[in-house]
Amino acid sequence: MSDEHQEKHSTLQDIIHVRKEKIRQLREMGVNPYPYAFDVSHKSTDIINQYESLENQQVSVAGRIMSVRVMGKASFAHIMDGKGKIQLYLSQRDIGDESYTVFKMLDIGDFIGVRGLVMKTRTGEVTVKGDSLTLLSKNIRPLPIVKEKDGVLHDAFSDKELRYRKRYLDLIVNPAVREVFIQRANIMRWTREFFDARGYLEVETPVLQPIYGGASARPFVTHHNALDTDFYLRIADELYLKRLIIGGFEKVYEIAKNFRNEGMDRTHNPEFTAIEFYEAYVDYEYMMDLVEDYIRAIAEKSGQMTLKYGKETLDFSRPFARKAMFDLFDESLGEDIRGYDVSELKKLCKERGMDVDPAWNYGQLIDELFSELVEPRLINPTFVIDYPKAVSPLAKTKRDGNTRLVERFELYIGGFEYANAFSELNDPVDQRERLESQAKLRELGDLEAQVVDEDFLQAVETGMPPTGGVGIGLDRLVMLMTGQISIKDVILFPAMRPENP
Repeated sequence: MSDEHQEKHSTLQDIIHVRKEKIRQLREMGVNPYPYAFDVSHKSTDIINQYESLENQQVSVAGRIMSVRVMGKASFAHIMDGKGKIQLYLSQRDIGDESYTVFKMLDIGDFIGVRGLVMKTRTGEVTVKGDSLTLLSKNIRPLPIVKEKDGVLHDAFSDKELRYRKRYLDLIVNPAVREVFIQRANIMRWTREFFDARGYLEVETPVLQPIYGGASARPFVTHHNALDTDFYLRIADELYLKRLIIGGFEKVYEIAKNFRNEGMDRTHNPEFTAIEFYEAYVDYEYMMDLVEDYIRAIAEKSGQMTLKYGKETLDFSRPFARKAMFDLFDESLGEDIRGYDVSELKKLCKERGMDVDPAWNYGQLIDELFSELVEPRLINPTFVIDYPKAVSPLAKTKRDGNTRLVERFELYIGGFEYANAFSELNDPVDQRERLESQAKLRELGDLEAQVVDEDFLQAVETGMPPTGGVGIGLDRLVMLMTGQISIKDVILFPAMRPENP
């Protein structure tokens, strides 16, 4: 077995050279360093959990070597498989001279398969006492050196940027990271179960779109050679899902990868996962109840019905608060801004020390004020309702006659948005006018304003039933339920700036 101390003081190329030389020697000994398969009978944690029934039984296990203690003609090692770690006891007498010679040529990071009997050591640790050993894959590039003592990691592989770039190493040496992504997979499964049980149909809509829409964001552009035309990576799947409602499906959802060519921070990644779902003959009030049921169901299955958030305790069993946007402005600003025009909003922003782009329109100013002054105060689950029409071109006007507001809600938890929903606009004349107004804003420099999608407008003109629609950011939901503070911690391979050559 390699001398860890010696490797610490060798260059990477020296280590790789030594390990390649071992591969040559192994081949000369007639050992294939990369065989094709190995028959595994049990996983590590299954053996540990079922020790009483497996004691003195023959098992076969396989995994990556994570630690070794060589004691002359006998050794202890730990291997890691897809479920956890288990200890091995390997002696020259039990596995034979040749296999023990091979074992001493191995390194941390190699994959091995071992057959043997299940036992406990004097210290009470469940162990496989090997009677045969098979090399399954010889490692030539060393793992980060991480040591564990009494459950505490030392010399941990903790550099955030390196962990994101080398996620495979992160998963190997930081087992807790694996649990986050297992939980992410669970949340995706529970999400499907929730909507399937309510009669929703899971569908797939185009990622490459000739016209992007359904949100206010800048797209990524690509070129289709065969069609000789530009396409856009979708920023949302909303307009296609509405086409399906128009076509006669009454409940649809899609778990979609969306792409937005915008800034990155701890809650934004240019590629992200969202669920959008639409139901005919319901409104945003109905959808608020459904979203609350969904979030509560995911929290319950995650075992996170209460969460500590700073000094606050989030309790998902309580009814979620519902507050109108301008009422929240009243609380935060101490003044009523319902009648403010663009110049008054700019003045207010400057008074609050906020940088203002002279080209910003009414909707952009409202959005900035809300983001800066209201969002951080929304810690406990809160539905913010009744938005200005200027920032919601796809939502129905408030039914109480207030033509400046629309029936829209966003769900905020811990100061961040998790869901966005409308009583969907199905008046084709009104919809056309609003998208054309958005197009004028684009002409004035708002590159995130929505574009006119003529095919979608024609679909709405065909007739769309009353509909409620919701989009939920699933990455943020996973962050919440796993206690992660950065979206990069719940995306296996997040977008990163290219490394310097």
